[in-house]
Amino acid sequence: MANEKVTDLSKYRNIGIIAHIDAGKTTTSEAILYRTGLKHKIDLVKGDTGGATTDWMEQEKERGITITSAAVTAYWKGHKINIIDTPGHIDFTAEVERSLRVLDGAVVVFDGKMGVEAQSETVWRQADKYGVPRICFVNKINQIGGDFYKSLESIHKRLSKNAFAIHLPIGFEKDICGVVDLLTMKAYTYKDYADHELVEGDIPADMVEKAKNYRSMLVEEAVQADEALMEKFFSEGEEAITVDELKAALRKRVIDGQFFLVTGGDGRGVIVEKVLDLVTDFLPAPTDIPAILGKNPKTGEDIVRHSDEKEPLTALAFKIATDPFVGKLIFIRVYSGKLSSGSYILNATTGEKERVGRLVRMFADKREDIESVGAGDIAAVVGLKDTTTGTTLCDPAHPIHLESIDFPDPPVSIAVEPKSKADQEKMGIGLGKLAEEDPTFRVRSDEESGQTIISGMGELHLDIIIDRLKREFNVECNTGEPQVAYRETIRGTAEAQGKHIKQSGGRGQYGDVWVKFEPNEAGKGFEFIDQIKGGVVPLEYRKPVMEGIKETLEGGVIAGYPVLDVKATLYDGSYHDVDSSELAFHLAGVLATREGIKKAKPVLLEPVMKIEITTPEDFMGDVIGDLNSRRGRIDAMEDRDNGVKVITGFVPLANMFGYTSDLRGMSQGRAASTMELFGYEEVPPNIAQEIIEKRNSK
Repeated sequence: MANEKVTDLSKYRNIGIIAHIDAGKTTTSEAILYRTGLKHKIDLVKGDTGGATTDWMEQEKERGITITSAAVTAYWKGHKINIIDTPGHIDFTAEVERSLRVLDGAVVVFDGKMGVEAQSETVWRQADKYGVPRICFVNKINQIGGDFYKSLESIHKRLSKNAFAIHLPIGFEKDICGVVDLLTMKAYTYKDYADHELVEGDIPADMVEKAKNYRSMLVEEAVQADEALMEKFFSEGEEAITVDELKAALRKRVIDGQFFLVTGGDGRGVIVEKVLDLVTDFLPAPTDIPAILGKNPKTGEDIVRHSDEKEPLTALAFKIATDPFVGKLIFIRVYSGKLSSGSYILNATTGEKERVGRLVRMFADKREDIESVGAGDIAAVVGLKDTTTGTTLCDPAHPIHLESIDFPDPPVSIAVEPKSKADQEKMGIGLGKLAEEDPTFRVRSDEESGQTIISGMGELHLDIIIDRLKREFNVECNTGEPQVAYRETIRGTAEAQGKHIKQSGGRGQYGDVWVKFEPNEAGKGFEFIDQIKGGVVPLEYRKPVMEGIKETLEGGVIAGYPVLDVKATLYDGSYHDVDSSELAFHLAGVLATREGIKKAKPVLLEPVMKIEITTPEDFMGDVIGDLNSRRGRIDAMEDRDNGVKVITGFVPLANMFGYTSDLRGMSQGRAASTMELFGYEEVPPNIAQEIIEKRNSK
């Protein structure tokens, strides 16, 4: 089955498996590989074996979590399914982001004991951002506390009212033994999760009424996809709608992206066959998604490319990985045309041509060489040099540039240094390769201290980076304390003159500008406005002024941190016929910025994390007291079953280092938390003063 040939594009499915950490994504992927004949047994994610196919990195096996998204290809009932198993931990959210950018559909996995959790909301929002149609799988409902209906209710409450059951579970907790299919109104049961097939039969007598009610809701929603079907429903009733009509209408609604079908079960078991059926029946093929829109890199004109091998090649590089055997692997999604090994392609980002060395189909960390990859498919390329995440690869004769992928700035930094001189060069090479792979990991040198500073999305993220340096590049490192990535901005408006005059023997330097500084909208970044009238500053000197302003803002003014969201308007100035130059006006821009920002009520900003804590009620007082001591503010509290409370709040990142172990300590190991970057907020004046003094004393 693994080598089945599928050429009909309507039979392709490119899907991601996304969820909160520990909901069971990787186990579900394992069961899918087993059921589709790609594996002869299911490996557990945690436990003695630690051999899940898609968790192939050593760190993933040890920690029992997914760190890097892994691609596998499976075949089911005449369909080819490219599956990407993504991480759930917020520190690796970029992996989810870049996967969803190129996928056509997703299976969202929920822990049936917990329902919707913090990262469930995060990945759901990411899927909304890219308009990815989804089906929902409520996992672990066979475990104590597992409840399909409560999980469905939490989806309605926290994610979308437009989520409807297509299967109802038979049994409860340990007695779960199958599902009622609301399309066919048949029961599909198994005795043991390892059973090789589902047995079709009649709906249990005690579930008939419930199944009819849930089916009626489904039919009412489905007919909204088609006016003729709606008329038929109102004139002839539910019985007149055939299974095929119902299926086609539901498919249309799911592909529209605002309607979600929900099923549930044990993610290790035979029930994942029903998930596979939902993937092939309801999630879109490449032919169902809208044509991809790009721009001509030279003219800026819009270009549309359809999912067709006859059209010119258009592909997006969405992930870079370093393979110990073949070197740099670039994962690509082909939107149109066909890419063959040995051919030349254009890197639309750099404008350079590159030769495709090899093409490979990925099976997690294993590879199979292929001759070509066509529209609608996903593969990996070996041999490209300057390709990074978000790069468009296209036909040199028909250039196109697709929208790239945006990633957040990493909020946590640490200093690293090699333990020996011999490790110095190896560390540089290793960090360079890891930064190439991961767009949320940054490396820079601190000019003042000469230290190498690495930045990431959280403590775990940087911990994994250091671990990979040691294992993959054989580099031993010492690390400093985690540092927070503060930012600066302004709250007021100020005008300032920047005048650079230097007279020495020969030609002097003269640049004179007046610039108005004011706050820009949050998230807008730096904006430069040219309001020069009458040529008091010649046109050729205005760009150097802008560059001088921008450079100074990036280096910070009050504490050396980048200044965000500033609008700078160049409105006056003067020049000298002989002594003026680009350099003089660049320096004038620098002087104006240093002066203007200091007068425009500058403030320090700090990264604030959104935190969700799940704790037994007994420890709630301690947890809330501790959060308050960390300058946290509580946003909401809700009750879960069995005396468990969920606390949501916001807390400055600076006070959250080592929080996981502190929380374990105050709750006898029974509380858990998840955090994600919420945004930047102003630091209280007394704390800001301490930070500025400490920074300036270095």
